[in-house]
Amino acid sequence: MTTSMTGAEREAFLAEPHIGVLSIPDSGKGPLSSPVWYDYVPGGEVWFLTQKTARKGRLLTVGGRVSLLAQTTASPYRYVSIEGPVSEIVPADLSADLLPMAQRYLGEQAGKDYAAALAGKYALGTAIKVMLRPERWLTVDYAKRG
Repeated sequence: MTTSMTGAEREAFLAEPHIGVLSIPDSGKGPLSSPVWYDYVPGGEVWFLTQKTARKGRLLTVGGRVSLLAQTTASPYRYVSIEGPVSEIVPADLSADLLPMAQRYLGEQAGKDYAAALAGKYALGTAIKVMLRPERWLTVDYAKRG
């Protein structure tokens, strides 16, 4: 029996709020791997936030290829790994981007508190929203082993 997820299963899994591990090529070094909060609606693109002044932000370019891994941390283990191009990088907005992302991962009030704590950083204009178009998928669901 295969442990691969179906297309619907992998998209539903990726839509859940897992901590993602983003890997970005870094010329002359190993790839940079960094944990990220991300969001995904099945059939769409993955998006995440960062600062353009951070190493991660400096390495990202439209058209550049990256990988993102989302996984469970308890047995039976499941994971989805995607690879594809960065399709867009735009300025991030505190209310439209950070607040819903923080609430996705922290809940309503803790998300509001987190966004409020970062309001000063967002006022600097260095926050970016990065869109990733999934082109290649690798999935495993060990619960399917039977």
